[in-house]
Amino acid sequence: MAWLIAGLGNPGPQYALTRHNVGFMVVEELARRCAGRLARHKRAQALACEVRIGAPGAAAQAVLAEPLSFMNASGGPVKALMQFYRVDESQLIVVHDELDIPFEAIRVKRGGGDGGHNGCKSIRQALGSGEFLRVRVGIGRPTGQQDPADFVLRPFPASQGAEVALLVARAADAVQSLVLQGLAATQNAFNSDARSQ
Repeated sequence: MAWLIAGLGNPGPQYALTRHNVGFMVVEELARRCAGRLARHKRAQALACEVRIGAPGAAAQAVLAEPLSFMNASGGPVKALMQFYRVDESQLIVVHDELDIPFEAIRVKRGGGDGGHNGCKSIRQALGSGEFLRVRVGIGRPTGQQDPADFVLRPFPASQGAEVALLVARAADAVQSLVLQGLAATQNAFNSDARSQ
């Protein structure tokens, strides 16, 4: 059975480098690593590509995807892709930004509530369940009086460019680990990282 790896974000160049689009950034990093090319899907409102993750002979089949609906409507494209590729919920990995995790930290889990994340809320509603795997990419909370909704839609500061690149790479590593090593091993490797405390 193939895996579906859905990075969450908003379509359009004006959102490309925002904190809310870190899920897209991770999927694009995975596509680069796997020599995949994201293209508009014929049956779902999404960009997608089929790739193999892992070493030749032991690689797992996966579909990388970016829903082209806005964040609040991510569930429709994700469900359509699951139906098209016959992916079970247990093989769905959702990659998304997380305000309640410090910047540069990553946490991996299965299930749980949406934590106020509208993309996860939409997917839970579309599937009727939240028992999918999640790679939660920490962006931290804004300081001072800045509205969190405004904060997530702003680009990462240029001064954090190196840290953002490392964060995206580590999140991509976590996705690959989930596919190849499983949940427990991935949680041990990433959730216990000092940056996650």
